[in-house]
Amino acid sequence: MYLFAGLGNPGTQYQSNRHNVGFMAVDVMAAAHGFSPWKKKFQGALSEGAMNGQKVLLLKPQTFMNESGRSVGEAVRFHNIPLQHVFVFYDELDLEPGKVRVKLGGGAAGHNGIRSIAAHITPEFKRVRLGIGHPGDKNMVMPHVLGDFAKSDREWLVAMLDAVADNAPMLIKGDDSQFQSAVHLKVNPSPLRDKKISS
Repeated sequence: MYLFAGLGNPGTQYQSNRHNVGFMAVDVMAAAHGFSPWKKKFQGALSEGAMNGQKVLLLKPQTFMNESGRSVGEAVRFHNIPLQHVFVFYDELDLEPGKVRVKLGGGAAGHNGIRSIAAHITPEFKRVRLGIGHPGDKNMVMPHVLGDFAKSDREWLVAMLDAVADNAPMLIKGDDSQFQSAVHLKVNPSPLRDKKISS
């Protein structure tokens, strides 16, 4: 069994925040792969389905970002899910918008959701970092993260979320680098790819 947890804050006032891109990722995933309707469980919203013949749980903790570990920890312990099968999708300031990176373990880099999960299940889980870009001034970080995506972000954001959802089965297979490449190609299509060669 695998757990894909998307991080964010519950409530309509937060739903379009950059900080909620983890929620957005698992929402698109649930729709793309025909998962079950969301239900309340593990102090979160839970959807169940399968990828690559493996059972997958999608989880959106409803504990607010800083307490994400309470929800994730409960699901992991209840189902005895191996830590290498736990993938957490969340916003990453230090990646350019639309860039995605996967890594195992490491520090929290100032992300309170990741810090909370590490405290509840240890840091040895997979992180899927979804780039939202840095505002360029540390004093602007909080309003940037808790601000809504701009209309100008829509093109790359939709491309990234669709690519993450479409290629999520690669994560089950352990093809992290192939997953990253596939997302990159969708967000940054080659200008030559669709060009017709004239004779």
